[in-house]
Amino acid sequence: MTIKLSNVVIDCDDTLAVARFWSAALGRPLDPEPSGFFASIGRSSTEGAEAWFFAKVPEPKSAKNRMHVDLHAQDRADVEDEVGRLVGLGAVVVRAPKEEYGVYWATLKDPEGNEFCVAAP
Repeated sequence: MTIKLSNVVIDCDDTLAVARFWSAALGRPLDPEPSGFFASIGRSSTEGAEAWFFAKVPEPKSAKNRMHVDLHAQDRADVEDEVGRLVGLGAVVVRAPKEEYGVYWATLKDPEGNEFCVAAP
């Protein structure tokens, strides 16, 4: 038996704000009926992509993520363009794009400080 990734879950304070950011970032619509406690993207998707869940938690983020998502860009120019687009949506650049380990990548934070990367070969 093998397993596969099915959901990405992000703990947050403002579920709707964080879900709206990721909806715009990923170009995928929010699922119907988000609430103050839960929102999702792709919960009933038939496109084969993972679902994204946003769950309200009482405690604030207190340290760097131990795990994060990497978003794939086509090339270096695409990384630069995507970083600019994501900043326009509310992300903050943590580390500007640069070449490292044979990959061109940047680290950003979503509106609640959850780190993620945009990378290209």
